[in-house]
Amino acid sequence: QVQLVESGGGLVQAGGSLRLTCAASGRTFSSLNMGWFRQAPGKVREFVAVISRSGGTTSYADSVKGRFTISRDNAKNTLSLQMNTLKPEDTAVYYCAVGSTYSTNSATFYIWGQGTQVTVSS
Repeated sequence: QVQLVESGGGLVQAGGSLRLTCAASGRTFSSLNMGWFRQAPGKVREFVAVISRSGGTTSYADSVKGRFTISRDNAKNTLSLQMNTLKPEDTAVYYCAVGSTYSTNSATFYIWGQGTQVTVSS
């Protein structure tokens, strides 16, 4: 089974950038659909971005489109989320996850990391 560990979260000013990384310990990373989700205080977990196995196809939530970029390095078994032009409403715990298919639906994701906190100050 794949184990996921997120890193790169922290405190940043509005308009700034952060790069989140998800490291996978399994040997089959390149065969996995991967996604990023986030959960803010008092909010439900929401979709952020998803990427196909080869990295050739991506989808983004409307709220982050044009600001965030999901990518993967299958040789390093890592998934990344480049977050630019951050807004206070981006404040949340960010999770990487493995999906059973290429989907934006969190219900199809079955392996989750522990999460990393992103806080954007105004």
